[in-house]
Order: sequence, then C-alpha cells, then structure tokens
Amino acid sequence: MASLKKFVPFSVLLLLLTTLSSCDLVQGIFKAGVWTGVILVVVVVALIIWLISRVFGGRR
Repeated sequence: MASLKKFVPFSVLLLLLTTLSSCDLVQGIFKAGVWTGVILVVVVVALIIWLISRVFGGRR
C-alpha cells in the first residue's frame, strides 16, 4: 500500500507533463499576468482621478 501512495503523485505528474506543453503553460501564466496588470492600472488611475477631484473640486 505504501508503494501505491508514492506512485500516485508521480503518475499524475507524468500525465500532466505529457498532456500539457510548456508553451501553453507559459502562455496562460502571462495572459493572467497581463490582465491582472491592466486591472491594477485602471484601478490606480481611477483612484488618482477621484483623489484629484476631491482635493481640487471642493464642495459648494
């Protein structure tokens, strides 16, 4: 039974290595990173615009 517990993770890793190419994996990582960066930039720009409007806009 102990040898079966050692065999299962290696067989799953072997299955993943044979079904996924490294290019697809890297492409997925970069695609997620690009969208995360785009969302962060939009949020930061919106926050800066909001702060500037609060400071210089004033209340009437």
